[in-house]
Amino acid sequence: MSTLTRPKTDAVTTTPVTLRGPVRVLLRVHRKAVWAAGALLVLGIGIVVALRLWMASSPVRCADGDTTATCGDDIYVSSYAHTSTEGFLADGGTVLVLLAALVGVFVAGPLIARELESGTFRLAWAQSVSPAHWLAARLAVPAALAVTGLTVLVIAYRWGLWALRAGPNRSDLRWHANGVFPGTGPAILGYALLAVAVGALCAVLVRRTLLSMSLTALVLGAVGVALGIRRYELWPTSFRKSAEIMGYAPGDWPIESGMLTASGERVYWQDCFGAAPTQSFEACMRGRGGVDYFSDYHPASHYWPLQLAETGILLALAALAVFAAFRVLRRLHG
Repeated sequence: MSTLTRPKTDAVTTTPVTLRGPVRVLLRVHRKAVWAAGALLVLGIGIVVALRLWMASSPVRCADGDTTATCGDDIYVSSYAHTSTEGFLADGGTVLVLLAALVGVFVAGPLIARELESGTFRLAWAQSVSPAHWLAARLAVPAALAVTGLTVLVIAYRWGLWALRAGPNRSDLRWHANGVFPGTGPAILGYALLAVAVGALCAVLVRRTLLSMSLTALVLGAVGVALGIRRYELWPTSFRKSAEIMGYAPGDWPIESGMLTASGERVYWQDCFGAAPTQSFEACMRGRGGVDYFSDYHPASHYWPLQLAETGILLALAALAVFAAFRVLRRLHG
């Protein structure tokens, strides 16, 4: 018989239950964790507000000291507050993803695996709470809290980034930067739901607290890295060609560029990295038959398609993990 087999309750008069009871018990048992999450939420909002107020008190100045006009030729004297705010917010999206992963690690460890490891789940199962209701409560509560909290943080983060758009900023603050993109749209909610689902699946599979937490962190890290590397492939790129070297608009995300031969074959810049020191890249590509320049890129208008595509992938993975978690629990219960 499995250690997760539900105790017999023939002698106990049972009544149908909803998630209200298990949710209330869960919030009471883990109230310290809920308060800690609330404190992190307030802290995150406070940091963004403080940075924006600090930056507002130290405006970016042009070379002539003017703070009211746009600096010409990209010449400006940036304040320490402005550069510090850029540095903090450049990794804001990564921080939000890590917070989502932390929720998944908590679900895998203290919320589920610890109860399975210690056997305290039997008390709930013996009180007319089915295994399905027990697991559903441990999915619904962290999912609802994480989605609510991260939605507020996304709004605060976008508000902080908006203040930087009026002045010069670094390349790692562009909309497509890995440290920014996940935390500015619905994708972060997909990460949160996936974290909860993966945490639950790892917990019911492993049933050991530390091992479940470690496995959850490993899986979520792998998903985050994979999406960060291949994100540009989630939506078709735009194509552009010209007889002259082309520049990119401020909001463009460059992907590939080079020259096209008369037959349409592509010659990339990196193909000429080994060219002779006295030969320019352009001469090298023309020597390979290049006649027109081309570029593949994502314009700023691709922000929402990329966000929604990534969110869809994360939600699909989360749904599969939830389905697998209930199937594993049912197999161990039966």
